[in-house]
Amino acid sequence: MPAGDAGGDAGAEPGADSGPEAETSRAPGAGTDPEGAPESGPGTDPDAEAAHPSAAETDPEGTPESGPGTDPDADPTPEGAPDAPATAPRFARLTRWQAEHPQGARVLSRTVTVLAAVLVVCTLVMPATIVGLGPATFFRLPGEAIVGAAVLLALPRRPRIALAAAGGVALAALTVLNWLDMGFRQYLGRTFNLVLDWSLLGDAQSYLEDSLGRTATLAATAGLIVLVLLLFAALAYAVVRLSDVLARHSATATRGTLIAGVVWITCSSFGVQLAGVPLAADSAAVTLQSQTERVSNTLKDEAAFRKVAKVDAFGATPPDQLVPDLRGKDVIFTFIESYGRSAIEDPIMAPGVDRTLAVRTEALQKAGYHARSGWLTSATYGGSSWLGHSTTLSGLWVSNQQRYRTVMASDHLSLTKVFKKSGAWDTVGVMPGIQKSWPEQSFFGLEKVYNAFELGYKGPKFSWSTMPDQYTLEQFQQRVHGRKHDKPVMSEVILTSSHQPWGPIPKMVGWDELGDGSVFKGIEAAGNKPADVIADTTKSRQEYGKSIQYSVTALTEWLERYGTKDTVLVFLGDHQPIARVSGNHASRDVPVSIVAKDPKVLDRIGDWGWTDGLRPAHDAPVWKMNLFRDRFLTAYGSTPHPKKG
Repeated sequence: MPAGDAGGDAGAEPGADSGPEAETSRAPGAGTDPEGAPESGPGTDPDAEAAHPSAAETDPEGTPESGPGTDPDADPTPEGAPDAPATAPRFARLTRWQAEHPQGARVLSRTVTVLAAVLVVCTLVMPATIVGLGPATFFRLPGEAIVGAAVLLALPRRPRIALAAAGGVALAALTVLNWLDMGFRQYLGRTFNLVLDWSLLGDAQSYLEDSLGRTATLAATAGLIVLVLLLFAALAYAVVRLSDVLARHSATATRGTLIAGVVWITCSSFGVQLAGVPLAADSAAVTLQSQTERVSNTLKDEAAFRKVAKVDAFGATPPDQLVPDLRGKDVIFTFIESYGRSAIEDPIMAPGVDRTLAVRTEALQKAGYHARSGWLTSATYGGSSWLGHSTTLSGLWVSNQQRYRTVMASDHLSLTKVFKKSGAWDTVGVMPGIQKSWPEQSFFGLEKVYNAFELGYKGPKFSWSTMPDQYTLEQFQQRVHGRKHDKPVMSEVILTSSHQPWGPIPKMVGWDELGDGSVFKGIEAAGNKPADVIADTTKSRQEYGKSIQYSVTALTEWLERYGTKDTVLVFLGDHQPIARVSGNHASRDVPVSIVAKDPKVLDRIGDWGWTDGLRPAHDAPVWKMNLFRDRFLTAYGSTPHPKKG
């Protein structure tokens, strides 16, 4: 075994004991330096060890170190036999370099130890939000480090090393979960759910591929995987190294741990802060506790929500008593991607969006249409649009993936399925965002669904969006709304042009020029690159506002051009845009509007208190999104007949 590494922090050969509790042994003539000084060991300056190379370890009497299968009382060298040549130790090259460069070895060792301490402390005090990051955050005293040091000091070497390595791995896992919490808060306005959200990582990769290209996405994914693996290895090594330092200086470390504990308790009790941040930190413990509670609550919620989903106020209503006041009308439910309250009230986006809403309200009025608008509080934020869709249409608060799966597997009556159940409507879905099989079609009661591959589009994608909203609406007109039917049609239409990253954004063209969508090639090529928009927060907000203006204009122009006296349009946002655009403290409210020519349609909701026009007033009523289904059904004459599971 070598005399030690550069600073004595991590030079022990695997399987050999070291530290205060280790037994010292040497081989003849190999455990001393040229001046005959004894080999360094516990109690000596660890940085001085680097200057004394050795070829093998010996005990004070010159007997070889015992090992497995050796009789400690027997003489290993037969009488009269020549001395066996000394075997070069495993780290001989390292110790020779240390001997030749003692000062450099000492500096290197101490630097590595300091970096290990910095890494461990930074991961322990790291906040769970991006907005919480700041210099003061990392100059705190982590309580977990004090407890960990006390435990490690009390253990023998081998249990100490094992616990230190396991602790480093656990800290790395908590750090990864912390990063995921940061990302989810920034994009979805909530924390990462350890049980439910792993599937969303695949969606995130697909989104990046659509936005940045396959090569950049693969490179980013590979880099992230390497970073995570390095984090696990580095933290495991760092904690083990620090545990060795504690063990070699146990007396000093014990005093330091006691002092740090007293300081931490004092700072915690008196609320001592540094630049507004508590000096006594327990971030890792809080993260572990919150993740544990989250898993427990998720498992409990699954069972409770399954019972809730079985109860339906209109589940047993006879078909002839469902929405009788809309009979004969073509009813269209349209979701505009990321159309949130911020688009109407944020100082950067609002001027353009409000101007568009005012112009389009006036244009619709000239065409004989009237609108009323209010607010709904979405069950999701920043993404997971399907949660907003299913919450609106099911009348249940579908706020996570487990609830979504539960609802989709149930026979709960969706608002769109009401029209199919009544027998008085044909039901169709136009969904350009769907690019794979979609079993949810049955729950929503849609007899036919046009996905991204069934609308005949030959133009370019606009980042994530497979086609511009104007083209989608023209295809809806040609394939559904403009055709003759034996029954009126209830349609669900999803518009995707306002999906992040808001670059490039389509522009309106002549409705007669749309063709197969090739007309958009030049518009897409001249637009902003997704990477340029993503990297600039102000530009993201500006382009988001423009995308909402485009989607609202396309939808209302379609209605102005193709709508009839029997057309009823219900359109709303599915959720707010990401926090980087809507703000870190934005609400989850989205606008909702009902537009029709027949005044009786709007008279039915006269007591809702909604605002005239397409722009809801700031103080217009705000309902939770799941309340919309029952209020809509009641307003248009449906008779409740509860169904209980």
